[in-house]
Amino acid sequence: MTQQRPLDVLGSSENKRIIIRVKNRDKIMGTLKAFDSHLNIWLDDAEVSSADGENSEKLGTVLVRGDNIVLISPAK
Repeated sequence: MTQQRPLDVLGSSENKRIIIRVKNRDKIMGTLKAFDSHLNIWLDDAEVSSADGENSEKLGTVLVRGDNIVLISPAK
């Protein structure tokens, strides 16, 4: 079994929907367009949901700075 590096796994998610959890516990979901070695993430069609899930807002195209990211997951 070959091991994959984390950036390779993230690269396989390009042009797919992902979920990002940031330090303030908000959740950002969008289509992964690009990323760099600092895990700065460019998303299209992004929307943010508050930690309590009560508020959400469409953002469009965003850049999420890597040092604010706690978790990245594929969207269901």
